[in-house]
Amino acid sequence: MAGELILIVEDNEKNRKLERDILQFHGYRTAEAENAEDGIVLAQATPPALILMDIQLPRMNGIEALQVLRADARTRAVPVIAVTASAMTQDRQKIMAAGFDGYQAKPIDVTQFVAAVRAMLDRRGPEGSAR
Repeated sequence: MAGELILIVEDNEKNRKLERDILQFHGYRTAEAENAEDGIVLAQATPPALILMDIQLPRMNGIEALQVLRADARTRAVPVIAVTASAMTQDRQKIMAAGFDGYQAKPIDVTQFVAAVRAMLDRRGPEGSAR
């Protein structure tokens, strides 16, 4: 089912626009933040069905932001996919070990990106948490 709200936390305007355009084309609603702090505020105000989080963000990075989201009862169960240019095996292992629910390397492969978003949303339990 499309129509779910997806929060994009990405400091690069072109990457943010690409993700937004792809998601909206597939029927998802989007909210956007240019930095982790604004993303956290948006997620706490209106918890999305999914968060797409860049790792290399100004001030607070994506891993630190994930820790804040997981510590808050309002956002603890929201699945978060890391979307990052850090594509080395050890980077991916570190990111997944930090507690992300998924991982997408940049530049994104559109077909794989959409499939990963849909798969993550399909895994969500009845109360919205990833199964």
